[in-house]
Amino acid sequence: MKRIQGSFIRGYVRVIVKGHMPEIFFQECANRGITVWNIKKEGKKTCSGNLKLADVKRIKAIKREKNYKISFDQRRGYPFIFSQFLRRKEIVLSFIMSIFLILFMSNIIWKVEITGDLPKEIEEKISKQLSQHGVHPGAWIFTLESPGEIQQRLTEEIPELLWVGVRQKGTTYQLEGVEKIVVNEEKVEGPRNLVATKKGVIKHMYVSKGLPKVAINDYVKPGDLLVSGTLNEVKQDTEDEDEEKKEQKEPVLVAAEGEIIASTWYEVEVTVPLKKNYELLTGKQEKKYYLGISDFRLPVWGFGSPEFEEIHRDSTETAVRFFKWDLPIKVVETTLSEKEYHEIERTQEEAVQAGIEQAKEELQLQLGPDAKITSEKVLHESLENGKVKLYLYMTVEENIAKAQPITQGD
Repeated sequence: MKRIQGSFIRGYVRVIVKGHMPEIFFQECANRGITVWNIKKEGKKTCSGNLKLADVKRIKAIKREKNYKISFDQRRGYPFIFSQFLRRKEIVLSFIMSIFLILFMSNIIWKVEITGDLPKEIEEKISKQLSQHGVHPGAWIFTLESPGEIQQRLTEEIPELLWVGVRQKGTTYQLEGVEKIVVNEEKVEGPRNLVATKKGVIKHMYVSKGLPKVAINDYVKPGDLLVSGTLNEVKQDTEDEDEEKKEQKEPVLVAAEGEIIASTWYEVEVTVPLKKNYELLTGKQEKKYYLGISDFRLPVWGFGSPEFEEIHRDSTETAVRFFKWDLPIKVVETTLSEKEYHEIERTQEEAVQAGIEQAKEELQLQLGPDAKITSEKVLHESLENGKVKLYLYMTVEENIAKAQPITQGD
């Protein structure tokens, strides 16, 4: 009879039965639903057979009823192997230490890779910044910031990077960067004029090439010619002049260059609340560490509660790895920071001043650093629902010249 399926996993024993007609013992086992197999006649009064480990207690009742002598010859299956393994303390200790060592080694950075077609000096900058943030071979993964936070820091700290991607792949940190390519404003090549881009009144003129067509205090509109790139223009009433004089007055085309600073105007709308609420972190903080399994968290370090009235919590979860696999166990680092609530109440006059400054900053950001805001005037002011609404008229001095190519026939 073959081995019963699953018997090795649950464990089984070889039973030797001695007594008068021992085969009746195994027949009684079968009658009571006890599985037996590989039954052999060892002698006139001896029989042997295999029995599941879980049924050992049940055959003791049959033994007492039938007056048989029972002994166990062989023990097979995982339960016995595991029991023998536990008896050897040295092996058990070595096994546990090996598991911890593998877990330890699986959660250390072994390699930092920087990919992408980057110049060597940028790669050196990236390596230096990564080291400052603790990302280097031998670093403990749980102590590092998340890849997203590292990515954001690198983008802010290295202006030469247009984009950077950081990801953790096992015990390797992979970083891919794209160099920022400075695209200069497309210049008009060849002969060109300078024309106005906005309405304004000319305040200053700096012309290095070309023929000025406007003067100080002139009012111009978008598209008006400011500086001409055509010199020695030939008038149309010179038909009677000889060919030689016409050649002498042949127009000369140049690339007009210069800055035309004009006074321009903008209307800006801004709303400022009389009450302003904001949170401020004091800098005091405590850290706690947990082992997380699903929604359960077991405190590991940092017991007790901080003596903060208001707390800002920031948690980072890092999966425990075993070789290349993520275990369902996470190390959770929680930072508890003290925060304070502040409320500012402003008068209407203070809100108006704050609104003017806010409007200036927004307009300056829109126009760029070369523009200069010279004056501002409140056109309309209203108070609604605790907010001051302002309509402002702002005067700016900025360069309104734009290059326009000279085409045939101009």
